[in-house]
Amino acid sequence: MMQSASWFALSMLVLALLLAFIRLLRGPTLPDRVIALDFMAMLGVGISAVYALAVRNPVFLDIATLLALISFLSTVAFAQYVRKRGTP
Repeated sequence: MMQSASWFALSMLVLALLLAFIRLLRGPTLPDRVIALDFMAMLGVGISAVYALAVRNPVFLDIATLLALISFLSTVAFAQYVRKRGTP
């Protein structure tokens, strides 16, 4: 049961990743695209965590942690860019 639930959750996360990618391509403004990219990074963290549960390999949790840290830094960098540039 846990195995099938993990694979179902993984497929739903991949579907959400696909929809976020469409938003990234179609986003009319720069903040829309940045939010979509940040959401995709968080979905990547979720995918990595669920995959670690599905295959019972905790190494993928390290990847999720690293991706979350990099995503946080990119969000802070974008916030600094908007602050210096003004409202986009």
